[in-house]
Amino acid sequence: MFKKTFLSLLLVTLFIPKAFAYSDYIIVGGENIGIELKTDGVMVVGFYKVNDEYIASKAGLEIGDVITSINDQKIASIYDLTNKIKTSDGNIKVEFKRDNDIKTINLQLVKDNNNYKTGIYVKDSVTGIGTLTYIDPNTKLFGALGHEITDSRTGKILDISGGSIFESNVTDIEPSSNGTPGEKNAKIMTDSINGSIFENTTKGIFGNYTDDFDNSKLYKVAKPDEIKTGKAEILTVLDGDVVSKYEIEITKLNNSTSTKNISFKITDQELLNKTNGIVQGMSGSPIIQNNQIIGAVTHVVVDNPHKGYGIFITNMLEEGEN
Repeated sequence: MFKKTFLSLLLVTLFIPKAFAYSDYIIVGGENIGIELKTDGVMVVGFYKVNDEYIASKAGLEIGDVITSINDQKIASIYDLTNKIKTSDGNIKVEFKRDNDIKTINLQLVKDNNNYKTGIYVKDSVTGIGTLTYIDPNTKLFGALGHEITDSRTGKILDISGGSIFESNVTDIEPSSNGTPGEKNAKIMTDSINGSIFENTTKGIFGNYTDDFDNSKLYKVAKPDEIKTGKAEILTVLDGDVVSKYEIEITKLNNSTSTKNISFKITDQELLNKTNGIVQGMSGSPIIQNNQIIGAVTHVVVDNPHKGYGIFITNMLEEGEN
C-alpha cells in the first residue's frame, strides 16, 4: 500500500509545471552596457609555425578547442596556461573540450631562448557591447541581449566561467545598409562594474545586478497572449548614456519558437535617419507595448535592416531563473 501511494505521488509530482518566481513588474533597461565573458578554460583561436611546422594542429588541436588542463592540472586563464608550460619539461598532456567531448593529446613543445613555443594563439575572455533588457527588483537578477554570445572565429556559443557588465557610453553609430548590419561604437568603463554574469544561453546573458537601480522604471510583464501586432516601442541608446524611445510596428508573432517570437519593422524616422535600421549593439533593447514590457530586440534581417526579430520577455525571465 505504501509503495503504491508513493508511486502515485511521485507520478503526480513529475507532471506539476515548474513555478517561476520572477516578478510581475520588472525594471526596464535600455542602457548600453559593456560586456566581458571569461571562457571556461583557454580557447584556441589560431596557430603559428614552429621550426616551419604547425606543431599544435599536427598534434590534434583545432581552432575552437577549449584547453581545460595541462598535465592533469586545471587551467582557467592564459596566466595559468603560461605557468604550467614554464614548469613543464616540454612534453605536455593537454586536455580540451571540443563540442561536448573531452579529448586528450600529447604536445611536444619547442624551446627557444629558454622559452617554450606552443604553436597556438589563445584567449580567455571576450569583450563587447549590448543593451541591458531588465532587472528583477526582487531577485536582482538581470537579463541582456536576448541571444547568445558566440566565438567570432568558430561561431560556437561560448562556455563561460563568469563575467561582468560595465557602464558604457555610445560614441557614434555606423549605419546599416542592405546586406551589412551597422554597429554602435562605445566606450566601456571597466572600473564601473554593474553586475556579474553567470550564464550565456541562446536567450541571452544573465547574472546578478550589483549596482543601484531606479525603482521608478517598473513595467508590468506581458504574457505572450497579451501581445498584439501593431504599434510598439523600443528603448535604446544612440548617443552617450541617454535611453530614448523609438516607434516600431509588430508585424507577426510566433509562439512556436523560444527565441524569434516577435517580427517587427522600425517606423521611427529619427531612428532610421541615425541608424538606417537595427545595428549591432541594439540586442537586448526592451520592447514596450501598452505600457508593458513584451520582449527584447535580438536580430536584424540582414537584407533589410529596417526589419528585425525579438524574443518574448517571459522566455528571457524563465531562462534567467534556470
